[in-house]
Amino acid sequence: MNIYYNEYEKGTNLLFKFDVFFDSLSFFMADIAVDVNNLRRTFGEFVAVDNINLQVKKGEIFGFLGPNGSGKSTTIRMLCGLLMPTSGGGTVGGFDVLKQPDAIKQRIGYMSQKFSLYNELTVEENLNFFAGIYGVPKQKRKERKEWALEMAELQDRRRSITATLAGGVKQRLALGCAILHEPPIIFLDEPTSGVDPISRRNFWSLIYGLSRQGTTIFITTHYMDEADYCDRLALIYRGKLIAEGTPGELKHSHMRHSILEIETDQLVPTLTLLNQQNIEAAIFGSALHATVDHAEQRIPELRELIAKRGISVTRIEQIVPSLEDVFVSLIEVA
Repeated sequence: MNIYYNEYEKGTNLLFKFDVFFDSLSFFMADIAVDVNNLRRTFGEFVAVDNINLQVKKGEIFGFLGPNGSGKSTTIRMLCGLLMPTSGGGTVGGFDVLKQPDAIKQRIGYMSQKFSLYNELTVEENLNFFAGIYGVPKQKRKERKEWALEMAELQDRRRSITATLAGGVKQRLALGCAILHEPPIIFLDEPTSGVDPISRRNFWSLIYGLSRQGTTIFITTHYMDEADYCDRLALIYRGKLIAEGTPGELKHSHMRHSILEIETDQLVPTLTLLNQQNIEAAIFGSALHATVDHAEQRIPELRELIAKRGISVTRIEQIVPSLEDVFVSLIEVA
């Protein structure tokens, strides 16, 4: 901080106050890994990303959720320096997405929807190739390659042709390739799409481990159940942000209605009955989720209505909404 000691100079106190302000601002921004301001991208008349604003703190897992075609991948490509914004901007790791895209590329890890591996190469050859692309120092390449093989549990398959690997294994290898250079920020664009549930769970264990080491994770997904794994979330729909917060905040602060979980011995007939009564309902596992106003009043009414149709009601109770419930509720007014 600069302090002006010339007591005869006018504005000494004012200059001091400005120095304090900008030092405080710099300290605050140092905790921000990604800062997005009015980011917009159009393709002709189509608006893919519509003036979004968000901040991602260092070391957190930030989930960017929305259905296919909502603008997730377009946003992540702009933040990675792969696509220029139509307007707006932001910073990634302190570097400007408009003016310093090459600097951003050198300091992030990026894993696209389609694994960017070379199927005709072996596991080890892919790692060697990406170590060179990312500029990993030669003296560290062996160490980083062995780390990636251990992380992906591929020590015994280093000479296997990549095309022969299962989807979940390719996924781990792709992550290892993306972070060989130990980037402080990782962008993962729907990395768990198309893999089995066990592979998805194992992949999230790896993400948790990276986050605990201080790495910032920016992950896009359309799997609502994965949202609970994130520290904070932003929901995007038709190119616009419609909500942002922790999973708990979204569940408790963004629902306009209550959710009832209903168990009966005839799910489909119960669903049909509720829809006939203009009650929004859907099957969730072995139960129904119904969206209602005034839950305490509606529970006895629905119990009586369903029983009159000769359907046995096992349970009706108000529950904490899932993030899928929240998303559906929000897009109704988006």
